[in-house]
Amino acid sequence: MRNHSTITEFIFIGLSNNPIIEALLFVLFLGIYIMTVTGNLTMLLVIRTDSHLHTPMYFFLSNLSFLDLCFSCVTMPKLLQDLTSEKKTISVKGCLAQVFFVYITAGTEAFLLSMMAYDRYAAICHPLLYGQMMTNQLCLKLVFLSWCLASINSVVIVLLAVNLDFCEAQIIRHYTCELPSLFPLSCSDISIHQDILICVIVLHGFGTSLPIFFSYARIVSSILSISSTTGRSKAFSTCSSHLVAVILFFGSGLIRYLMPTSGSSLDMLSSLQYSAVTPMLNPLIYSLKNMEVKAAMKRTWEKYLQYFR
Repeated sequence: MRNHSTITEFIFIGLSNNPIIEALLFVLFLGIYIMTVTGNLTMLLVIRTDSHLHTPMYFFLSNLSFLDLCFSCVTMPKLLQDLTSEKKTISVKGCLAQVFFVYITAGTEAFLLSMMAYDRYAAICHPLLYGQMMTNQLCLKLVFLSWCLASINSVVIVLLAVNLDFCEAQIIRHYTCELPSLFPLSCSDISIHQDILICVIVLHGFGTSLPIFFSYARIVSSILSISSTTGRSKAFSTCSSHLVAVILFFGSGLIRYLMPTSGSSLDMLSSLQYSAVTPMLNPLIYSLKNMEVKAAMKRTWEKYLQYFR
């Protein structure tokens, strides 16, 4: 921490300086946070307790719900606190910790969505071999691999942040700590840091998006080869929820990290999309578009309501 001895805290500009707008935003994001926690905890409970959902697809979905819960808890409580505070500050150590946890949760989620695409490919393109291809041991290894790769990625990014020199500038033109927002505050040469970050993001992006692309290319090819309209509709419905989740998450992430950081509202909107809105929407997407999940939720609620009768 020797490089950060000149300053001890950063100041966020936040989402607004207007007290009325901040009060409205507090109510909005408090509602989003409550829905995120409730929805993802419900998904975890239903998948854990209903034996019909003890399959590879729902094993990955339970891990996605856990990640969405963690991701939201990394950013939303601090955002809610700042919306009620006149001065929006965070310590340097707290900022670095937030950088690490943002990238490890978001990075793991990107890898997990990639693994889920392979699971949908195996289910649609090789239904007879699905049980042999997606064994319990393989699913555990894929999730463990996702966490390991995202951890390595996060450590590299945090090391970039630790090696930055901050002399006088303290104002982060954002509502949370992300490495692109810290670069403009540094008084050291950041060209190498930026190049390394771009390489890490590109490798991470291609490493997670290419399996999704090739999986869905094979999935679409298989669906189009089905002669029956009912069969095509059923096959598409099994992967439509995952496809929507992928578009929401990767779309906002690409906007945030492939475009130059300007401190504009677009930077914050794209970050809010993948850190606040997407974790809230994922449980809704998978529950509203999936008959098995809705049936399992009904069985679970009926089971627990029996204790109160």
